[in-house]
Amino acid sequence: MLSFQYLPHREYSGLTTDEKLKKVFRIVKKDKIVLMQGRLKPHEEAQLIERTMGQITKNFSGISFCTILPEQTGKGKKNKDEKKVPMMLKSAFYNAFLRNRDTLTIIGPANLVKEIRKNPNRIDLMMD
Repeated sequence: MLSFQYLPHREYSGLTTDEKLKKVFRIVKKDKIVLMQGRLKPHEEAQLIERTMGQITKNFSGISFCTILPEQTGKGKKNKDEKKVPMMLKSAFYNAFLRNRDTLTIIGPANLVKEIRKNPNRIDLMMD
């Protein structure tokens, strides 16, 4: 059985990088795929990779992860000049308050998720 665990932004936004990564590892090491609202900061992604490399054993083969940005869905394909001013203002207001919360990060154990492919309107998880 494949198991997913949703990690809402409010559950990790106040955590330090170390606490955040420990939380992700606890979930992934239970052979669950994390669906994280938002994204890790670039230095957190680097630390996630670094820590993963240090924890690889015969029982834990690492992780696969990807981040889906709103621009990568069908939503962001229009040229900025084609957008109307009210839509641009609404988008700027939304982004100012919600920042990266409309982003989705998928993190899974490498023994389950061989590859994650991003397409404009879907996510393909290649599994063992």
